[in-house]
Amino acid sequence: MNRADFQKLSRMRLKEANILLDNKSYEGAYYLAGYAVECALKACIARKTKRYEFPPKRDVVDNYYKHNLELLIRMAGLELELKNESKSVAIFDSYWNTVKAWSEQARYETKIDQKRAQDLYVAVSDVPNGVLVWLKKYW
Repeated sequence: MNRADFQKLSRMRLKEANILLDNKSYEGAYYLAGYAVECALKACIARKTKRYEFPPKRDVVDNYYKHNLELLIRMAGLELELKNESKSVAIFDSYWNTVKAWSEQARYETKIDQKRAQDLYVAVSDVPNGVLVWLKKYW
């Protein structure tokens, strides 16, 4: 996998989340919206590597392969940028708090309501302050 693959996956997962949200499939929409952020963060990590390749599992610490968004922020070297954005844009801080509550374990949840799914989708996709819009500056 390389940077372009993760960028494409991020856009695809967000599009799929929107389709599911429109069709009242809130659990899937929630999961895929969060997964779009995970893929974007992995694109940011890949940008820092040789030829924009995502590090092969055998060559790196397993942390690159975790689903923890806060850990991936650190692995991408974006802690300071995140802190600055959160301080300067109040709505972004709120959006990040919504996004960082996501977990890959959401794929097993069966009771995600419309509000929770919609809140995450907006936090990820809002233009100009959504988390994905911000991550695209660094991928």
